[in-house]
Amino acid sequence: PGSCNSPFSSPSQLAALERQVFDFLGYQWAPILANFLHIIIVILGLFGTIQYRPRYIVVYAIWTAIWVTWNIFIICFYLEVGGLSKDSELLTFNISRHQSWWSENGPGCVRKEASMSGIKGLDSHSYISVIGCALEYRYIEVMHSSFQILIALVGFVYACYVVSVFTEEEDSFDFIGGFDPFPLYHVNEKPTNLLFKQTYL
Repeated sequence: PGSCNSPFSSPSQLAALERQVFDFLGYQWAPILANFLHIIIVILGLFGTIQYRPRYIVVYAIWTAIWVTWNIFIICFYLEVGGLSKDSELLTFNISRHQSWWSENGPGCVRKEASMSGIKGLDSHSYISVIGCALEYRYIEVMHSSFQILIALVGFVYACYVVSVFTEEEDSFDFIGGFDPFPLYHVNEKPTNLLFKQTYL
């Protein structure tokens, strides 16, 4: 079981941290909270694996199902499925008009600012246009979420395997009296020795 911590270690944590960084840069508050909770659950699953705590791993397995659902929603959001709009402020809790960091910093994107000083009341503002993007930002977000789903599914399968291994070990250990702190033969052994010594004297 010492090697059973792989699904909770580097790949899942690094992918979550990488996504958290870019969501922070884009001020995407809903994904930021979801990513933070995901990182906590991944650490909990890792701890449960190292410390042989099947319940913690079960929590991780349940969370992976929620995490997959969340990422499917993100995919639908950026692909504008079911009336969703990628231009809405849903992911920022309607606090700001920020979009994905990739919308202005994707591969090949050139960001240009045009002054709007000619418009009354907007002297300090500028219009930002992005051109030349090799890949539209929504597809980058979709790929991010698809990768998270893939890792989560692998983690779910491996978590179920680890729980089954731990359960089998507990059952076999209990069968041979491993969890009995005072086996019966210890209780009977001491009086027999005492009687033997008294007879000898």
